[in-house]
Amino acid sequence: MMAIFTTLNIYRDVASRSAAMNMAIDEALLKTATIPSIRFYRWDREALSFGYFGRFADAESCAAERDMVRRWTGGGIVFHGDDLTYSLVIPANDPLFAEPSMSIYERIHRALRDALGSAGERAELLAAAAVCDRRGRSVSAVTDRRYSQNACFTNPVRADVLMNGRKVAGAAQRRTRCGLLQQGSIQHVDLGNGLAERFASELCDAPVEKCLDDGTIEQAQEIAGQKYATTSWLRRR
Repeated sequence: MMAIFTTLNIYRDVASRSAAMNMAIDEALLKTATIPSIRFYRWDREALSFGYFGRFADAESCAAERDMVRRWTGGGIVFHGDDLTYSLVIPANDPLFAEPSMSIYERIHRALRDALGSAGERAELLAAAAVCDRRGRSVSAVTDRRYSQNACFTNPVRADVLMNGRKVAGAAQRRTRCGLLQQGSIQHVDLGNGLAERFASELCDAPVEKCLDDGTIEQAQEIAGQKYATTSWLRRR
């Protein structure tokens, strides 16, 4: 498959950060990135993130002592700690930004599928027809507490990545005038075999390693203090 981007910055954020800071750094990168950028990151303790439109009460019921945060992107409840978490920023000046959001979602997940395949893993993207079939045989993850554990990974949507019928990667997006942010989680696969590097190489033939600068961290700290770390943001719905 042809690479999606001609240039791509990679940020390997080796510092373990709070849930609020992880969300704030992603937003800061969206506001400042001038070329496509992907950030792989960790959590300073087990965490739970839930989508912008999600209900706080639904997330709280399965938090179980986790660091909890509301994302700026959509989607359901996702548990973090043992996953490979990434954020991909596509600035508005990049040609890919003009494509429909679902098209971008599919292209990114095809790259991830191919990265898994390069290590011998048999992964596939969920087709729209398969989504309807699976939903017809399941109960909503939000309304049935039996499925509340990692609800986003219980109910895959179109173009999510599956292995042996199980969802291993999903994501959510936010589009602004600055660009598009896709936040994704990869779970239930071998994460210690260079997956991040292979994923980045599928996105771009020659990705460039970068470090987060002090300005981005300072901006993120301000965003976290005003938004993601506040009770008003967490409980807004």
